[in-house]
Parts: sequence; C-alpha cells; structure tokens
Amino acid sequence: MGFRTFSTLGDVLKAYQIRYQEADLSIDKPHVSAPQALHEELTFTKAEIAYDVSEAAICEAIIFPILRAVWKPFRQTFAIWSHKPISLNEELNGIPDFIFARKSELGKVVFDTPYVAVVEAKRDDFTLGWAQCALEMYTIQQLNKDTKPVFGIVSNGDLWEIGYLEDKALTVYRDRYDSNQLDELFSALTYVLETCKRIYNL
Repeated sequence: MGFRTFSTLGDVLKAYQIRYQEADLSIDKPHVSAPQALHEELTFTKAEIAYDVSEAAICEAIIFPILRAVWKPFRQTFAIWSHKPISLNEELNGIPDFIFARKSELGKVVFDTPYVAVVEAKRDDFTLGWAQCALEMYTIQQLNKDTKPVFGIVSNGDLWEIGYLEDKALTVYRDRYDSNQLDELFSALTYVLETCKRIYNL
C-alpha cells in the first residue's frame, strides 16, 4: 500500500482504528535559542535561493539544516536519517523524509530504533502530510513493538506542526511553529528530542 496511498488523515485513522485528538503544547519546555549560525544560514537561504520551487529543495535548504542543528546537542543519543526506507509489510512501507532514531553502538551506518518521523507537506498540503506521517508513526510503533509515544513532524519549510502517536491515539498539537520565529521552533523541536530521551530512558 505504501505511505502515500491515503489522501486524508481521516482515511488512515479509520483504516487502523486510531483515535484523533488535539492538544496545546503548554508544557514547561525550556526556551532554547537557535544557534546564530543557523539564523544567518536561513536568512541567507530565504533571501538568495529559490528554496520553495520543489519538495526536494525545501527539504535540503530549510528542513534538514534546522533538524541537523536541533540534533547536534543530542548526537551521542540519536542518529538522524534522510530518506531511510522503513517496512513492516506490503501495506506499511515507504520512505520518510527524515527519521530520528537511537544511535547504534555498531556505528553511524547501522539503523536502530526509530522515534521521530518527519514529513514534508506536499504542495503545502498538511492534511496529506499528516496522513503520510500518521502511517509512518504507526509503522514505527509496530516495528518497535511498543506503545510509548512516537513523534511526528509535518512541515512545508516555513510552517511546522508536531504530534505524537501513543497506543491507538494520535495527538496533534494545535500550536504551529514558523521558521521565521526560529527560536520558538527550535525550542519545540528540542522538546521533542528531550521527551524521547526521557521516555525511552536513553
């Protein structure tokens, strides 16, 4: 079936009997300022590069630099993977844009337990983006054989949405983050990795 078969999140939830809910990200997350170098890089990119002409350009020019910068302080715990295929069966398989996974003791080329799936919103379609992301989170949950939260992030480069799948419930935060308010976005993404580190005792 693959991750792009469903066109709406509702279809995914119905197919796999997942309950949908929304929440505010009103937790005591620490404010984490993005590195000045990232501010400068994104300012330059948005001013000088036609980054929004394709999905690949958005991923390479905007999404990955932000994810990489967030990941750096956690690099002893997590690995970041780009376009790494995951597969449970013929129905649940595909290629997330990015994945945060446990860092393997066997080295950086070994894919270990995944925790966070990141999807680029195709044609700025967040509904389709969440349909794909929900499938990826569900697949990861089944691969991990664990009901602990699996996080998902959907972004078109400018706007970012965050959610998590726990057991059979998908929670999508109402909060939307803007890469133009980079420190706020950076704090939210840092919270995701901090939470994964805590709940999985990493």
